[in-house]
Amino acid sequence: MRLPTDHPKLGGETTSQIPHAKKPKPRRHAPRGWRDEAYIPAKALPTYTGPYPVGTMEIEVPASKPQTFSHITRNKRHVLQLETVLMTIYYPASIDQEDKLPKRGSRFSRELWLGRPRLGIAEGYGRFAGVGLLGIPIFATTMFTKLPAFRNAPLAHYWAPPADTKTEGLKARREYGPVPPGAPDTPSFPLILFSHGLGGTRTMYSSVCGEFASYGFVVVAVEHRDGSGPRTYINHAKHGEGTATDLERRGGVDHHQREKKQGYGIVDYIFPKDNPMDTSPNNDKGVDTELRKAQIDLRMAELEEAYSVVRELVNGNGKMIADRNLRKKGYIGSSRHGLEGIDWSSWKGRVRMDHVTICGHSFGAATATEILRRNDRFDYVSQGIIYDIWGAGTKPPNDNEPDHRIHAPMIAINSEAFTYWPSNFQLVESLVKEAQSEPCASPAWLMTIRGTVHISQSDFSLLYPHISSIFLKMVANPRRALDLNINASLEFLDQTLPEDLAIVNRAYKNENLLEAELSPLEKIPTSEMHKPKEKYIAARLKIRHEWVYRISPKLFRALKRKDAKRHGRSPQLGDEIWLHSKPSKEIVEEYFRRTTGRSESDVEPEKTREFSAEGDSVQPQEPPGGGESAFAQPNPSPQS
Repeated sequence: MRLPTDHPKLGGETTSQIPHAKKPKPRRHAPRGWRDEAYIPAKALPTYTGPYPVGTMEIEVPASKPQTFSHITRNKRHVLQLETVLMTIYYPASIDQEDKLPKRGSRFSRELWLGRPRLGIAEGYGRFAGVGLLGIPIFATTMFTKLPAFRNAPLAHYWAPPADTKTEGLKARREYGPVPPGAPDTPSFPLILFSHGLGGTRTMYSSVCGEFASYGFVVVAVEHRDGSGPRTYINHAKHGEGTATDLERRGGVDHHQREKKQGYGIVDYIFPKDNPMDTSPNNDKGVDTELRKAQIDLRMAELEEAYSVVRELVNGNGKMIADRNLRKKGYIGSSRHGLEGIDWSSWKGRVRMDHVTICGHSFGAATATEILRRNDRFDYVSQGIIYDIWGAGTKPPNDNEPDHRIHAPMIAINSEAFTYWPSNFQLVESLVKEAQSEPCASPAWLMTIRGTVHISQSDFSLLYPHISSIFLKMVANPRRALDLNINASLEFLDQTLPEDLAIVNRAYKNENLLEAELSPLEKIPTSEMHKPKEKYIAARLKIRHEWVYRISPKLFRALKRKDAKRHGRSPQLGDEIWLHSKPSKEIVEEYFRRTTGRSESDVEPEKTREFSAEGDSVQPQEPPGGGESAFAQPNPSPQS
């Protein structure tokens, strides 16, 4: 991060007030049950904004290639082992939703957010956070939280409307749209592979994954067994493939006698020996590179296994996957529903296995970056979405392998808190330059969502908004922050996916986030920043006049909007995001000439109908800079 000589010292500047932001997008009421009512002291996740209802299914199957990673051991056992792969698949569903869930015993239920066994996972989170058993009462209000999606629902068989017609309070239902010209009557959905960060699980990013699914994507969220999550349970089959004995024979993995007896293993968060705080920006010892590199290797193997599972579904072998599934009655961490009721024939040929998007948050973003560099191994991945990458945990390019570099379009979306971490921001900038470097330059974007912290791209800021605000000083509306992350990602996918895949995503509301004017970090006025003192870098923000804001953050934002409206000022792109980097038009045109994607004439995306903050239809606006496209670079200023 290059700061001018007259830039104030870190934490010494006057921070701005809350960014002037739009309201969050309206959300559906359904699916909802008794546990989501206001009088129940439990947390409820917001429903999704896209035109499709969302379905989920939990799958855990024995790995086709069980193996160990690195020589690292604890208690005479390898700590990094690939035994099974566990995932939640989020997908566009085809059901008539009602305001309330079907009655108990119905075919459709909802997946728990925290997962099973709830007490065990809460205890794992307590250990991860350093509070031990206190993690259990902290998670008490989310032990009954369920995802706003239907378990084992039918895969959607129809096209969504070209513009989202949903308004706030409207009962959720199927919204059929016309078949696009030249497209088949039944859509095939693009695939996203999602990798969670440290302390994450397959459901801790359910809002991000569910949002993508509601707009027509199939999202496979893998739960990594690399010791980066709070606690995860690895089931062993009772007989045949996947038993402890079978895994030891085929992959050389090892188990304690207790694991063999109880039929499952437990993997808690692995703290590096003699360096437990290796994730801290102010840690003098730095990161445990041996452990983190080995974890990324295991993560990539798990994502390969997950991709193979989806390929079997698409090839018509869903029944075989269901027979191998270890998340069913009789196995720990399972629902009694298992995979019951799924029509596997409806999945045949319905997910595109090419032009896959790799997406990840924090350490998951570091995993995604390594996958983007491994074009020889992950040739089916064609673009990446990088949420708030943890730079210290990212593998550097291998100088001995000229092809070990990013080969695909990417978008990096930072939280404001992580943008102030100098070495981390420099790493993200280097990734953008790496993607855009010759030969084979690819389009890349880098932006910051203002007022956000590291957990803003997970469900935690939605379920624990007061903790995020009071302790982490998050000032952005959690739902609006989610909207901005998703909208920017959908704009990116609309511009980089082949046209026959991008058309699935035609209902999103284009806010032209990728067309904002560039905001180099070193030229952003300090009055617009929420930069904390150095000891709090990356962990939290700073709020000016915080005592006034604390009276009522919601009222504070509402009064700001009202005052702006009275003065005839509407929210501008720069009020909510900083766009630090975007590709030149030449890079984009060359990329499309080089790939099998769209032609030059498709570089400027067709704009969908836009909506105001209140949800009213408005006319599309010209991009900033006199009609220049999202790829045009502004004329350099004399200070550049």
